[in-house]
Amino acid sequence: MSVAEYMARANAHYYGTRDPLGSAGDFTTAPEISQMFGELVGLWLADLWQRAGEPANACFVELGPGRGTLAADALRSMRSARLQPSVHLVETSPMLREAQRGRVPNARWHGDVSTLPEDAPLLIVANEFFDALPVRQLVASETGWHETLVNFQDGRFSPVAGPLIPAPLAAAEPGTIVETSPASIAIIRDLARRLAVQGGAMLVVDYGHERSGAGDTLQAVKGHGFADPWENPGEHDLTAHVDFQALCRAADREGARVTGPMNQGEWLREMGIEVRAALLAKTTPERADEIRMAKDRLVAPDQMGTLFKVLALTAERWPEPAGFS
Repeated sequence: MSVAEYMARANAHYYGTRDPLGSAGDFTTAPEISQMFGELVGLWLADLWQRAGEPANACFVELGPGRGTLAADALRSMRSARLQPSVHLVETSPMLREAQRGRVPNARWHGDVSTLPEDAPLLIVANEFFDALPVRQLVASETGWHETLVNFQDGRFSPVAGPLIPAPLAAAEPGTIVETSPASIAIIRDLARRLAVQGGAMLVVDYGHERSGAGDTLQAVKGHGFADPWENPGEHDLTAHVDFQALCRAADREGARVTGPMNQGEWLREMGIEVRAALLAKTTPERADEIRMAKDRLVAPDQMGTLFKVLALTAERWPEPAGFS
């Protein structure tokens, strides 16, 4: 099988059989670190909606909403700005749907983006969603480019070279690896096309690189540490770095306005996380150190501030998004 099929099957089992988040799980995402993250995302969407003329019937959409923490925090911020959208969560895991139902009880669930509303503006958030989508790996050799396939032998999985395929790069040293994510491109094209027609905005937050390039970024995470991606498939989270340039090109071709990407830390500061942290610390002084540490984890360059990027897509007739300097 291809690396993409291996990754898809493993992650389908992984996410379908557990809640992977938090200290007892395998990893922690920004919304679980601090309420400030979801609140600022919600205010970003509400600001765009207000400046677009407060269109009726707006829909809040989150892709891969985890426990529903970001959605709950964002919706609370939206209500303070008079925005009360219908809620649509794209989630396949039965266990995570249950967790989301406790935090966002009025949501409607979707197995994929194809069933999202087609007659209203969409306010879409994808936080750490694209990194878990399958990637193909192409590797250069002395005889040309091959797709990496996954073999099972002697009780373990391992990558092997597959048949020759057309060269994606004009020339590369043997051993060069290029990753592509057809699933990511298909989803971003669909949603960008919807934004162009229906109106609305999309915020993508994920770890990855701003420009397309070579490299093997496939990794496994277990118990908040790295694991061997070829051992125990389905028992740890498989991810790859997001190619933001590829997402931008695909969205632009479908008629959406592309803004960014920029570093998460810079975007959160532009959105006022320092002010929000100071206010929270003032109202709950016993949590001041906890709030400061959470804020630093989200914005510091040596933590999530630089590796994570923020990308905005908007309908051409909607205003320029805030937070992007």
